[in-house]
Amino acid sequence: MAHDIQCWKCGNPLAALALPFGRLERCGKCGAALHCCRLGGEFDPRRPQECNEPTVEEVRDKERANFCGHYRPVAGAFKGGDVLAAGSAARAELDKLFGK
Repeated sequence: MAHDIQCWKCGNPLAALALPFGRLERCGKCGAALHCCRLGGEFDPRRPQECNEPTVEEVRDKERANFCGHYRPVAGAFKGGDVLAAGSAARAELDKLFGK
């Protein structure tokens, strides 16, 4: 069954891979783990433990493969390099403003 999920790290389309992704499945382009929090539907960096599921056991490294039973991959996990560049630029401006 086709899907529009992309790698959370590089944006590589993953439609050729069958769902659900296995725990050790990796992106064919960048090698990123796919059964990880960053590609999961419950991942939310604004929440405690960066997860919307309150009963989940904490996973410290959100980019590594894990055994989370709440995992389900979602489209839209890839944020692109522009978001990261904008964050770095904002941090540089703050550091300049506050003399770091």
